[in-house]
Amino acid sequence: MSAIRTGIVMDPIAGIVPAKDSTLAMALEAQARGHELVCLEMPDLHIVESEARGRGKPLTVRDDLQDWFSLGEAEDMPLSDLDVILMRKDPPFDMEYIYATYILERAELAGTLVVNRPAALRDINEKAFTAWFPECAPSTIITRNMQELRDFRDRHGRIVLKPLDGMGGQGIFVVNQGDNNANVIFETLTQDGTAFAMAQTFIPEITAGDKRIILVNGATPDYALARVPDAGDNRGNLVMGATGTLHELTDHDRWICEQVGPELVSRGVMFAGLDVIGDYLTEVNVTSPTGIREIHKLAGVNLAATLMDAIEQEVSARRDAA
Repeated sequence: MSAIRTGIVMDPIAGIVPAKDSTLAMALEAQARGHELVCLEMPDLHIVESEARGRGKPLTVRDDLQDWFSLGEAEDMPLSDLDVILMRKDPPFDMEYIYATYILERAELAGTLVVNRPAALRDINEKAFTAWFPECAPSTIITRNMQELRDFRDRHGRIVLKPLDGMGGQGIFVVNQGDNNANVIFETLTQDGTAFAMAQTFIPEITAGDKRIILVNGATPDYALARVPDAGDNRGNLVMGATGTLHELTDHDRWICEQVGPELVSRGVMFAGLDVIGDYLTEVNVTSPTGIREIHKLAGVNLAATLMDAIEQEVSARRDAA
């Protein structure tokens, strides 16, 4: 099989943290297999006469914490010249992100494999999608009505509030019964009743970690990355100071994966990260899930290789069909 041309849409590569960056892990694995890498950022994407195009730069990567990449000269190209595009732009999930998925969908229609499928990126809000699996999730409401949030808090005593478009633990609050800050938190998250927010019952098992379970093509893995909050913090996010530890999946973890995995596959999601606290699914991450490098380091499991196996199999099938 001739070399696979792999495009990566991401935030500026110079700004990543190479020791933890899952996109870099994917790029290193693809390069080791002989893929030709092309790096793109959001401003590089455009449509000309209905054709999806991009100003891509040839990319070389290195597993070096000080010097991890080189970029060549930009070339404007049809995105259909690429066999696969990894959409790895971090949230916020705003209208600019949605516009980018429209461009990538034009590339998909022209024959390029986009991971994950652009329509799925639009349809699967990482917080709200737990509503598709109520048997797996804690008690949850999504509302912009502050009285409904107060009532939910009063029913459950202790709740977690989240914006629907955030990442990395940003904008997450724990509110207790009788908390005098509750009203200002409700006002802030709903922007005075003009924006939707999510509230879930507080899960005490967060002290043991927020488990990130990575699914490749819907398959249940053996291990998860448990992100244990720092003392004095309720957020299990590495960027917020949580500590990553290895966690072997429980039977209930596997059951959750079996409920969610097939639905993700049916929507064209090849790479996803489930967040599980205790026995509850709290988020389904499909934009730019992380955890690959930590799991590789702790368990010796190379999920980047698993992903590239799936991508190469799909590219080969498409070439054979053509």
